[in-house]
Amino acid sequence: MLWLSELLIQRHDLECFADVVKAVQERAREGERFLRMDVRPQFPDTPEDWEEILETAFMNPDRPVGTGP
Repeated sequence: MLWLSELLIQRHDLECFADVVKAVQERAREGERFLRMDVRPQFPDTPEDWEEILETAFMNPDRPVGTGP
């Protein structure tokens, strides 16, 4: 199970919300089966619908996912 808080702690190289989306997709491709969004990513560009975007990224790791307008 992938906990978003753990991902954010482990990946110090994440600089924006788009990086979080890519990291979630990478972990899904590696075989993670469940995603728990227990914290909101604290990046200035994190959109209001961040949970929906990350869920889509996790469920469709090989498709590009929009991260905002």
